[in-house]
Amino acid sequence: MNRTTLSLIAGVTALAAVTGFAALSTPDASGADPAGATAARLPVERTSLLCPAPSTSDLAETSYTSFTPVTKGTDGKGKAQLAAAPEEPGEKGGGKAGKPVVRPAAPGTPVTARTTGADTPAFVGTAEGSYAPGWTVQQTTEVAAGTGRGLLGVTCTAPDTQFWFPGAATTADRTDYVHLTNPDDSAAVVDIELYGKDGAVKSSVSEGITVPAHGSESILLSTLSDAREADLTVHVGVRSGRVGAAVEALGDKTGGDWLAAATDPAGSLVLPGIPKDATAVRLVLFTPGDTDADLKVQLASPTGLLTPAGHETVRVKAGMTTGVDLGEVTRGEAGSLVLTPTSRSVPVVAALRVVRGKGTAQETAFIPASGPVGARATSADNRAKGTTLSLTAPGKTAQVKVTASAGSEGGTTASRTYTVKGGTTQDVQLPVPAGLKGTYALTVESLSGGPVYAARTLTQPEAEDDDAAAFTVQTLPDDRGTVAVPEAEEDLSVLQR
Repeated sequence: MNRTTLSLIAGVTALAAVTGFAALSTPDASGADPAGATAARLPVERTSLLCPAPSTSDLAETSYTSFTPVTKGTDGKGKAQLAAAPEEPGEKGGGKAGKPVVRPAAPGTPVTARTTGADTPAFVGTAEGSYAPGWTVQQTTEVAAGTGRGLLGVTCTAPDTQFWFPGAATTADRTDYVHLTNPDDSAAVVDIELYGKDGAVKSSVSEGITVPAHGSESILLSTLSDAREADLTVHVGVRSGRVGAAVEALGDKTGGDWLAAATDPAGSLVLPGIPKDATAVRLVLFTPGDTDADLKVQLASPTGLLTPAGHETVRVKAGMTTGVDLGEVTRGEAGSLVLTPTSRSVPVVAALRVVRGKGTAQETAFIPASGPVGARATSADNRAKGTTLSLTAPGKTAQVKVTASAGSEGGTTASRTYTVKGGTTQDVQLPVPAGLKGTYALTVESLSGGPVYAARTLTQPEAEDDDAAAFTVQTLPDDRGTVAVPEAEEDLSVLQR
């Protein structure tokens, strides 16, 4: 019986390291948590990522960049690959896996693959062993003309059961799709809820959507309801199984980009990395509860926290989506939006729709509220020209280390340490790999001080001086490369009960 008890403890500990799940013990009466206090952080041993089908445009050119940072505690063994999810109706749920589009050679060096045209499917990726901790895949698509033209970027997401997307639309000038990808061997059942300015949008076809095993579905939002909403919040809830989800937001006149899921509803939020030359910024918010939220709006600038004139506070009515035009809020400087409750804390979700250029020469990107960098955050597909990294410390001053990897086709790593003063946003000068060839990855590590939030802006280099320069923004939350595993000890008292 003693051996059985010890085997069970060892099994639970191993499961925590593999899945990223850490068991929690009940705190004692003093409020202390002995297991949590002695928990070790170990590298995860398996990671799944899902990339949506990139475009329906024949002009689309898509790159996939895979990167795993080198992580202490791994043994150098393992593998990773990104392969097509079956597309044909007869293959969904039972077809063989497609040929890998990306298969990394080793952690620490990015690998890039390219596809062209409208036929590129969704991809399902798995990394194991030393390839798993912090594995990141960036999907970047260039569309030269037509609806949604521009640079569309998305960080391929881990499967989950709930996603919030404030900032979608169903107006005549927008064509928005929600993409769902299922990595598992059984079908997933999904509900899609829409919330506009007056509350829940009625729909008879948004419940019980089946996503086949190892398959993908894209749903045009305007087909779910007759309502035409300029500011729409999309909630994806999974009844059974898991999916990856992202919203493809395509404009007729202002280009397009991917709207990634916002961080979970919270009372305080940070939306990092607004480009300094943004000509229009619109904040979209939603609270899922039954209580209105009152929020203080501040801009973390290079010199400190500022209050946008005329937008000191915003009220978000319960169950309704609220949109606020902030105009040229950054006024030529780096900036991030910081939202805090004016009194009572009420959970909200939020995202920014950001426009560069004016008139007929405009391009759009989205910045969802993000989690902090935490221990480490990772960004793939960075280039010698056109890459901007924004760091924000909304509270206390913080110190971070930024490392540029070797290039996908050559070059050596480089690192720099930065101090970000409390209440500020800094566009930092990046450490570019010596002898860089190809693309490179960035890792951001918190060293000391308060929490740091980060975002990477990628601009087409050939259009950097153009007001209509195509661009995309991705936030950099913790890459979840390690998990806390409590130390387990033998407890013979369980045998006496």
